[in-house]
Amino acid sequence: MTKLACLFPGQGSQSVGMGRDLYDNFEIARTTFDTIDTIAKRKLSALCFAGPEAELKRTVNTQPTILAASLASWRCYEYLRGPKPDFVAGHSLGEFTALVAAGVLPQEAAVQLVDKRAQLMESCPQGAMSAVIGLAYPALEAACRRASDELSASGKVVIVANLNTREQLVISGHPEAVHRAGELAKESGGKVIPLPVGGAFHSPLMSTAAQEFGLELNKHQFVNAAYPVVQNCDATAQTLAPEIKARLAKQMSSAVHWYESIEYMLGQGVATFVEIGPGKVLAGMVKKVDKSARVFNIFDKTSLESTIAELRQVTTVL
Repeated sequence: MTKLACLFPGQGSQSVGMGRDLYDNFEIARTTFDTIDTIAKRKLSALCFAGPEAELKRTVNTQPTILAASLASWRCYEYLRGPKPDFVAGHSLGEFTALVAAGVLPQEAAVQLVDKRAQLMESCPQGAMSAVIGLAYPALEAACRRASDELSASGKVVIVANLNTREQLVISGHPEAVHRAGELAKESGGKVIPLPVGGAFHSPLMSTAAQEFGLELNKHQFVNAAYPVVQNCDATAQTLAPEIKARLAKQMSSAVHWYESIEYMLGQGVATFVEIGPGKVLAGMVKKVDKSARVFNIFDKTSLESTIAELRQVTTVL
């Protein structure tokens, strides 16, 4: 029997209006947004629904608003009795939504942690990130290592930070090192696209913030997962609370092993992936990893209802 995984998006999937259709059509979505506004002590729902876009793009706002929209989508999925997943996973920030879905963290704790995480990441030292298309990981990792070696006297580094697909990677680090690694990547045939961020997310530049966030994590109680959570830092499934917390503490300063996470779930028999939350970024990545995978998105009333109807048909056939 094939298995089902629910995926939750991270930073970059935000858009003005996200979650509004669910809010207008489902009481559970309204309750979720209203409750999160109360926990966060600010109108995250207003930012989701009306922006402005410039404010929505700020890390301190992007992360908690995506969490809110994704949790509202998940609550609607639960309310309409969507099939229970065999695995859950989230891309970077999305891992927090996955932990709520798996029952590891209560919603209140997730909102508080993501708010703190966003503040820490926005206040980190200046850094840079670039997407690199069409270059395999070993070649890009070598370019990053060479760039870091060339700049070692000044302590400037760059690493492969996001392994989204085998040929869609992201580098992160000090601006000079990211620029140099990008030059080397181009020489090797890669296409380099600088990203509009001010921080070096998922790189050693996040180490101090990650240590502070680890202290914040220790203030919250984690419980064992109802569904295995495939975590970013090592692309393996975890259910035990202490293991999940330990890996989450590493996430901010370590690479996001996304395509390896998808490949892991495929290897465990997952054939259907449902992206729950704003955007379609993760669905696109899944298709690049395995074109034969069945992929769905849930972000509004129509996609919610049609996805659950199709999933029930698949479950019935299986």
